[in-house]
Amino acid sequence: MNGKLRISALLAVLALLLLPMTGTATADGPSVKLSKSQAGTGGSITVSGSGWRSHALLMMLICGQSTPSRGVIGGTNSCANGDGRAVTTDAKGSFSKKLPVAEPPVPCPCVVHVATVEGAKAQADAVLQVAGHAVEPLPTEPSGGRLSVLTDTRLDGSSGLLTWFGAPPARSLVFTVGNAGTTAIKNPVFQLGTSHGVFAPQWEEQQWRGTIAPGKKAQIKLPFELTSGAHGDYTVSLKYGGKVLAEQPWGVGRPWGVTLFWILVCVVVPAAVFRAGMAVVDRVRPRRAGGLRHRGLRMPELTLRMPKFTTPRADEEPASDSTLPWFTPDSDPGTAGRLSAPHDDSPTSPTTPTRKGPT
Repeated sequence: MNGKLRISALLAVLALLLLPMTGTATADGPSVKLSKSQAGTGGSITVSGSGWRSHALLMMLICGQSTPSRGVIGGTNSCANGDGRAVTTDAKGSFSKKLPVAEPPVPCPCVVHVATVEGAKAQADAVLQVAGHAVEPLPTEPSGGRLSVLTDTRLDGSSGLLTWFGAPPARSLVFTVGNAGTTAIKNPVFQLGTSHGVFAPQWEEQQWRGTIAPGKKAQIKLPFELTSGAHGDYTVSLKYGGKVLAEQPWGVGRPWGVTLFWILVCVVVPAAVFRAGMAVVDRVRPRRAGGLRHRGLRMPELTLRMPKFTTPRADEEPASDSTLPWFTPDSDPGTAGRLSAPHDDSPTSPTTPTRKGPT
């Protein structure tokens, strides 16, 4: 029995000796390791990591008032942003790069904070002691328990026809939290932040009505909306007690109805102005002879006249044979039937006239 106890004690001592002296992040998910656990201003340390997405862009910062368990309490305002470094992971999700040591704007305890810049959010912290920098206790956690997000966040809701024409896009952030503290939390106040691209989020407070007992969980829905005409890639962040609990990306579609409206305006307005201008020109233009205005080019009207076939009545006089205007009375074809020589048709000779010879 004593031999087994001695072997167990030796194994425990060896495990303690083999533990790295540098700070590391949690084993699950992305992790960060430092070549030194303590360094002074002006020096540098090598930061290495694994478990990240392949070819992901990361930002490395030295932050004060932070621990791996509580995270960066003051956000990036507690970090030495001017001395940060960017690094890209390899195909296996690993990286290694030197980081200059600089004093953060707030006292230690300090960490090296590594977080993704684009895409799905991920972060990890490793403890670093900045030699010569002030050390102060961390701010006390808010009383009334401690909340933690238990499930992935999601956005509920959809865009309607008004959103297609520029109305503010609206959604509800849905998540489940658990109370890991020892006292109940009543009516917790969350902070919702929306950020577009590389801009910092704009925070607004949202109070949830209800009570979360110790060890219990609850599903929470927080409604919010963006500005009118918003489109592009947005990030919705959730903060409670000064700590960011979750982040959710949101791709907002472009309001194509607004674009269609302006296209129609650019087509209809010039056409209406042209019509109004032509109406004014038509009114002030002088009239032509006869008092008629010609509003436009008209094709000559062609009238097809068909001859009328009617039977003349008995009391009607027969029409003249000379119906062709281009013939003179002497050359009228109606006289063509007279082929004999001219003779005298005097009414005094009832019979055929005779010529008297000289006596």
